[in-house]
Amino acid sequence: MNTEIEKLTQILKNSNDIVFFGGAGVSTASGIPDFRSSNGLWNEKLKINFTPEQLVSHTFFMRYPEEFFKFYKDKLIYPNAKPNGCHIALAKLEEMGKLKAVVTQNIDGLHQAAGSKVVYELHGSVLRNYCMKCNAFYDEKFILESNGIPTCPKCGGKVKPDVVLYEEGLDNSIITGAVKAISEADTLIIGGTSLVVYPAAGLIDYFRGKNLVLINKSTTSADNKADLIINDDIAKVLSEAVNKL
Repeated sequence: MNTEIEKLTQILKNSNDIVFFGGAGVSTASGIPDFRSSNGLWNEKLKINFTPEQLVSHTFFMRYPEEFFKFYKDKLIYPNAKPNGCHIALAKLEEMGKLKAVVTQNIDGLHQAAGSKVVYELHGSVLRNYCMKCNAFYDEKFILESNGIPTCPKCGGKVKPDVVLYEEGLDNSIITGAVKAISEADTLIIGGTSLVVYPAAGLIDYFRGKNLVLINKSTTSADNKADLIINDDIAKVLSEAVNKL
């Protein structure tokens, strides 16, 4: 493992245009469960007769908003979560001028909380919510404190989280920014993601740089393309490597 950390540290030293592409595994050390591991959200036994994917679909949100918000508030918002070693290490790398962007599938806002400035949130954020009628903005506290279906006090419209649900498309401007960052990077670090959620996972195909690094506890579909693979906890690995710089 020490050899792998040394290799990663050397790559970070020699890189000036790093992009980090991350998934749910980035936030597990902050107490937010991932989705697809054995203990993940998608493997929980639910009391109601729907899969988690169905519960966070656009159809379910429109048809059964009360059930949607019960699940959403209970399973997707973590108001007490704090940035972990991975978030902090990435913010440090950006401060050094080495990391140019974070592209994340996460919706928890922890990269920004750690100090990262350039963050492309592919799937939106639980911290932003909008009235579907008048577009008024509300934070996550408004959602958590609402009873039943959150409704806009200004116009009575339903308030929707700014999160990309199943059946919804990604934001074009976010995709454009993420693609540009990845295609211009000299090093792409992929971490905490099993790379099975598309179209997000397909963005890594735009990488044309020299170093592809994969840090994930399990194998991924991109392992055969990687220059360095570290199967370990990403918060520990990135903290160690960045602290050695």
